[in-house]
Amino acid sequence: MAKKRKEKEEEQELDFKKPKFDKEKFIKTEKQKVKITVLSFIFGIAISFISFGFWILLRGNDFRWELVLLFGVFTAAWLRYIFQKLNIDLTELGRRGMITSYAIYFFSWLLVLIVLVNPPFYDDESPRIEVVTLPSAQEIGGTVKIVAKITDNVGIDNINFTLYYPNGENFIIDDFTFENNIFTFIFNNNENIIGDFSYKLIATDLSGLKSNEDEGKGFFEYNNDTIKLADPSDGEEVKYVTDIIFDLITDFDRAYYTVDNGSEINITKKDNFYETNPIYIGWKIKNNATIRVYAEVIHYFENLDIQFNNTIIDSSIYHFNVIADQQIGTEEPPEIELPKPKFVQVPGFEIIVFVISMILLIIILRIRRKD
Repeated sequence: MAKKRKEKEEEQELDFKKPKFDKEKFIKTEKQKVKITVLSFIFGIAISFISFGFWILLRGNDFRWELVLLFGVFTAAWLRYIFQKLNIDLTELGRRGMITSYAIYFFSWLLVLIVLVNPPFYDDESPRIEVVTLPSAQEIGGTVKIVAKITDNVGIDNINFTLYYPNGENFIIDDFTFENNIFTFIFNNNENIIGDFSYKLIATDLSGLKSNEDEGKGFFEYNNDTIKLADPSDGEEVKYVTDIIFDLITDFDRAYYTVDNGSEINITKKDNFYETNPIYIGWKIKNNATIRVYAEVIHYFENLDIQFNNTIIDSSIYHFNVIADQQIGTEEPPEIELPKPKFVQVPGFEIIVFVISMILLIIILRIRRKD
């Protein structure tokens, strides 16, 4: 029985015939695949140039990227029409082949468009300005530091800085510094002018585009009450439990004072005022203490580990008669947490798309070549 089964299997094997290889059909199919790939690539490049024209026309439109993307996606429908007009047989191509053709078109279109809409081919990004005033209110004798981070994708060509005085006069300032995208100007107020000042900073890039005027505007003021003693009065007696209260009318990051030009003692906030006590180290018993008050402003630009600061110096000097008490100057002054650098990771959308597109395009081409 086993012998008959073996003879039957051998007979079936002898009946199998190897299919004939159609060389002409194979060459024709491969040529069509190459032709389709090249046409998809060329069509993607052509549509990218048309999309670039729409990109220019849609400047200022909030939905520019979305509209151009929709145009590129819907234009892919013309591929099948082009293949039919060129008498390309799509039956051998199949669904997978058409999807591959659409992918080659899309990523070719996207790659070329990203290159076209960025320098050195095109620039429509105005310089960006982040400006801070340190401090926004100062006392006579102190300085105001104006610092700005100015960035642009092609480079800054010119900076125009105008300062407006309280009496209405304005002056174009050129004694500022600009290094590593950081603009710095220090106003000394040598004339001891009291009142409100303002300024306007405008940057122009190498393409002639100017920054938004609102980004570079700022204000500051000079007066003699930026820091003032609220309670007790100057010259009064104080005990270790006496709350010495100051009023500060501007924003700052750290307020402190010195006793007889000694070590710095931080002032802590309570309600809307700032207070301290003679209980902190630095105060001395039976001493006519001389107090000088300061407020420090600190700023960090995002993703830049450089501190910019300035100090408000109270133009008034205060005196207190410290009553004898063993608890005077016995406690450590309070600690204050200061601002720290801020780092924010912002993904470069265009770079990510570019890299992904390149990888996918290489994978697709390698698959087609392997097939």
